Amino acid sequence: MLGENHSLLNEFSDYTDTIKALAKADEVFLKDMKAYDALDKDIRTLELRDSPISDEEMHRMKHDRAMQKDDLYQRILQAHQ
Repeated sequence: MLGENHSLLNEFSDYTDTIKALAKADEVFLKDMKAYDALDKDIRTLELRDSPISDEEMHRMKHDRAMQKDDLYQRILQAHQ
């Protein structure tokens, strides 16, 4: 769906407390979370403006977002234990 919010807190709402605790205690996690959320926002904005970039560039951005999300999710799971 175009313009869908994939922010970290939205994607992993079951781990909201863990995400907030990590963001508070781990500066690297916070920086990475902000970078992920900023990339997600950029993608949503481009989608809603009918993607004024190439399909290849949009694909690369979405791939990068997925890779970042996977990394952050693994860190969330480790902290949640």
